[in-house]
Amino acid sequence: MEEQKSEVERIAYKDLQVWQKSMEFANQVIRVIDDMDTPRKHYRLLEQLESAVTSVPMNIAEGKGRESKKEFIHFLYIARGSIYETMTLLEIIQRQGWINPDKFKELESSAIEIIKMLKGLIKAIARTT
Repeated sequence: MEEQKSEVERIAYKDLQVWQKSMEFANQVIRVIDDMDTPRKHYRLLEQLESAVTSVPMNIAEGKGRESKKEFIHFLYIARGSIYETMTLLEIIQRQGWINPDKFKELESSAIEIIKMLKGLIKAIARTT
């Protein structure tokens, strides 16, 4: 008989597709930042972008680790706010000409997919409370 994994061994947030997608998205954005060649680096702006984009999967994970569904939903809303913040920062950077419009569109498409996934997860959890 196979032993069951304890909750510590099996970290449930890693099973969430929205967490997986947001991790991929965060890595994409960080690569864009690393490749960015600006005439004048705006470090605080770029640091805020890194903070916002990494906040998305972190809030999903933190919410999943909370005791109640209500708390989980609260953190999913925070994650959604962080992805909107990320896209606003990317829009500013794109308007400065620091990333090309095609890369921006690709990131925007990924963000929209994550937003839809968050909305669906929030609705699904809310129906069970």
